[in-house]
Amino acid sequence: MAQALASTIIEAPVEAVWAAVRDFGALAAWHPGIARSVVEQGHDPDVVGCIRELTLHDGGIARERLVMLDDSRYRFTYNFETPPFPVANYLSTLELIPVTNGDATYARWSATFDEKPEDTGRYVDVVSNGIFAPGLAGLASRLRETTVSAPGLRWQGHRPAKVFCSSVIPASLERVWQEMRNFAGMGGWHPEIRDMCMLGDVRADKVSGVRDFRFGTGRLREQLTLLSDLDHEFRYKINASDTAWLNYHAGVRLYPITTSGESLAVWTADWTASAVDDVTLIPMVHGEVFQLAFDTLSQTLVAQGVARRL
Repeated sequence: MAQALASTIIEAPVEAVWAAVRDFGALAAWHPGIARSVVEQGHDPDVVGCIRELTLHDGGIARERLVMLDDSRYRFTYNFETPPFPVANYLSTLELIPVTNGDATYARWSATFDEKPEDTGRYVDVVSNGIFAPGLAGLASRLRETTVSAPGLRWQGHRPAKVFCSSVIPASLERVWQEMRNFAGMGGWHPEIRDMCMLGDVRADKVSGVRDFRFGTGRLREQLTLLSDLDHEFRYKINASDTAWLNYHAGVRLYPITTSGESLAVWTADWTASAVDDVTLIPMVHGEVFQLAFDTLSQTLVAQGVARRL
């Protein structure tokens, strides 16, 4: 199965970007390769199952069916009803992720499909660089030129976690993952962490392994619960802490930014604590733990000379 991808950072809040892309029939308003787009049979563009007809500038026609629309997570998925080129089982998703460090938006457009053996790799390039990349560039340009209202609550009021912290790291996904994958390595790029080690001298990539360290005046033990080289993601839970919380579970996932060669890092955390304690804990974890870690890691990679930009 072939996979196509393009992704970028758009300098606008996610609500504004979603307002521009959510209309399934409005692709021609921001994609430079589409001359006309219309939803068939007069259906509203947020009716799952509706079909949009796209007219290309060369006169070609494509038809796409909306199969999933998610207002709470800013994403939709569609397939080909009438493909513009010879591929099968085409399924594409456009997903937006808010960048909390600066209130920008990460836009990720991806697809999976089957190519004929003689076309292997051909339509990966066509879709990634001929459709998705210019489409995202057109979207970014439209949002620079147009004032778009951003009504409503982020996440439709239902956050994916108590703490959601995301930041652009100025280095390739592979290089950032090399640093973050080391479960015992955070002491090298977080100024408040000291004496971090794996208990029992187990490997840092051992799921179930526990790291022990000092943070500020306290001491913590955290257990690795997930490590994925496929999704560039790890998760962990706290086994011992001086802080007034229970059931703490957190994790990081990295996403490639194909337009710049950089990475988006998303760190989330959930736990159980009193509402009074959360007033202090939520901003502390967001700013003093997660964002500070992202900032310091970025500075470390810049100092090593591997960052893409300052």
